[in-house]
Amino acid sequence: MIRTALLSKWHVHAQEYAEEAIKNEHIVLTHVWDEQKERGQAWAEELGLIFEEELDNIIRNSEIDAVIVASPTNMHTEIITKAAKHGKHVFTEKVLAETEADAAAILQVVERQGVKLMVSLPRLTADYYLYTQQVVDKGLLGKLTTIRCRVAHNGSVPTEQHPNGWLPQHFYDKKLCGGGAFIDLGAHPIYLTNRLGGQAKAVTARFTQTFNHEVDDNSVAIVEYQSGALGILETGFVSSGSPFQLEVYGTEGTLMIEDGIIRIRSINLQEGWHSPSEAELPKDAPSAMTQWVSEIRTGKKPDISYQDAYLLTLINDAARRSNEEGRRIEI
Repeated sequence: MIRTALLSKWHVHAQEYAEEAIKNEHIVLTHVWDEQKERGQAWAEELGLIFEEELDNIIRNSEIDAVIVASPTNMHTEIITKAAKHGKHVFTEKVLAETEADAAAILQVVERQGVKLMVSLPRLTADYYLYTQQVVDKGLLGKLTTIRCRVAHNGSVPTEQHPNGWLPQHFYDKKLCGGGAFIDLGAHPIYLTNRLGGQAKAVTARFTQTFNHEVDDNSVAIVEYQSGALGILETGFVSSGSPFQLEVYGTEGTLMIEDGIIRIRSINLQEGWHSPSEAELPKDAPSAMTQWVSEIRTGKKPDISYQDAYLLTLINDAARRSNEEGRRIEI
């Protein structure tokens, strides 16, 4: 069994990770640590686990094999580095770190120590992404020209029930989060277009604040790829009813995905729009946590790689700099 500690309930996905770990037959949860003592104690009590007030006591505990990190983003570098140095496998919420330099440093330690790291990038395991990658790899769209991906919700929109929106207020703390909508929700368009677009060469981004938070709540980035294609990445916390959209355009066809609806049109197929049948659509890949556990137990390389984690931070960091400096950032 992989004896695992939960490190913080700060992120909105922390509870989901705990629940998935409980359901995994190869994981046994043992401890909880949280930078907010009361929250951590309550979570440990709820789950029937041991609460540990000192992070280092968990890091140094030789009976703990792994950690699940859902802490504030600005604590990732310290926590993940310490855990890896003490031989702990790490599953973490995205992003890996706030800056490209920190991400590179974390990965150096992880590889030197030989531990297994997984960053939760769930859409890379989804059937629609796997289908899109197949379409691109088969050349059905010809030479790619544009990739547009939008992931947005209304988490910051005031309502009667939630005067400040339904997101936790700490999501607007720039020090804790390292940013706003783009560093959090924008991670999904980043890692999806990274996979489809290939090597990036420059980023131009603009972040705005609709409701006067100190972080962005509506953001767009344009990524230029070495291939000549353009990526248009859209995200935000201020769009009610916004569907997930992934559009891939090429010289020989177009693929459009909106929520669960997939359509493709290509000169390499019969005329008109086509939707893949159930048989044509790949099955979802195992979840990020399942892949992490499999690598720890068997050494099988996961589909979600360290390169995915590094490039996510790289593009995010370049977009942040582009917005702050008001210019195109070359990579």
